[in-house]
Amino acid sequence: MRPWRFVVWFGTVSLLADLVYEGARSITGPLLASLGASALVVGVVTGAGEAAALILRLVSGPLADRTGRFWGWTIAGYALTVVSVPVLGLTGVLWAACSLVVAERVGKAVRSPAKDTLLSYATALTGRGRGFAVHQAMDQIGALIGPLTVAGVLALTGGDYAPALGVLALPGVAVLALLVRLRHRVPQPAVYEGAAGAAAAGTETGSGRLPAAFWRYAAFTAVTTSGFATYGVLSFHLVAHGMLATAWVPVLYAGAMAMDALAALATGWAYDRIGPRVLAVLPLLAASVPVLAFGGSLAVAVIGSLVWGAATGIQESTLQATVADLVPPGRRATAYGVFAGVVGAATLAGGALVGGLYGYSVPVLVVVVAAIQAVALALLTGTRTHRG
Repeated sequence: MRPWRFVVWFGTVSLLADLVYEGARSITGPLLASLGASALVVGVVTGAGEAAALILRLVSGPLADRTGRFWGWTIAGYALTVVSVPVLGLTGVLWAACSLVVAERVGKAVRSPAKDTLLSYATALTGRGRGFAVHQAMDQIGALIGPLTVAGVLALTGGDYAPALGVLALPGVAVLALLVRLRHRVPQPAVYEGAAGAAAAGTETGSGRLPAAFWRYAAFTAVTTSGFATYGVLSFHLVAHGMLATAWVPVLYAGAMAMDALAALATGWAYDRIGPRVLAVLPLLAASVPVLAFGGSLAVAVIGSLVWGAATGIQESTLQATVADLVPPGRRATAYGVFAGVVGAATLAGGALVGGLYGYSVPVLVVVVAAIQAVALALLTGTRTHRG
């Protein structure tokens, strides 16, 4: 299979999977609330899920490198996700629903380092930035369709969560079928990166240190992420101030995911031309989100949410592409796991910081976030890959 075809088929897998879990995530808060959860419980459960999705990759990444079973880890992780979501719609018990929300995110932790490693092999030929960008854009098409599908079924059924999540079982089955087909067609994607890449992937066992450039890059990512608002806080602001009805929250989220895809494509193509310097746009976007999203006008707040989507697209595509250029093949799954752990810790810190400052003073929040992003820009100047 040609490398671009592999990227597109893998993108189709992600499209269908995102349709499943982004559809579910768009209504997680209201669903848990319908089962008796308080705002605190919703915050703790969703926060724990996001932390698990990132921090547990510190374990799954090295294990994928040591075992070399990248396909096995990828398929197992996707299976856990696509099974958890339809079952979530059937449970009527709060503790079970909370467990399934976290289980869905654990599935992402299981698969992501191995999946990103498989994708990195093919992007050695397509261009790192472009390959990851196309994959991310397809991924976000699913993130756009999923919430809209759930919103439509909820409207048709009068707010019944069971059919809204049950319909997501169909793309979930397709995810697993496509993965099995891809594994059969391309059992060793390391061959895309050439004989040296294949040999390294087969002989390195996860020993040795990650490059110093990787750690400098991880520091930049940690700082910029720690000053990044979450969609939960953005949507809370819109609903709490009567600016947007709850039913429109998934629709706005879908719009943010569309911006995510466009930003991924734009920065991915630019990355292949000018290297990591293109990432300077990320702190600038992150600094502008609170200025726009927490304003008094609905139109400006919507623009802020779309800017948030664009920044998220860069985080989920071009940041990942850069890791592949900083780390050799045999340590790449470990690097992706460590990188996700750093992002997870920074996301937790950033969520607490932005949420706390939002309740204290929005102007102070704006100033603090701007200062954090200025530090991130300074750290980015120390990042160098073979692209320069």
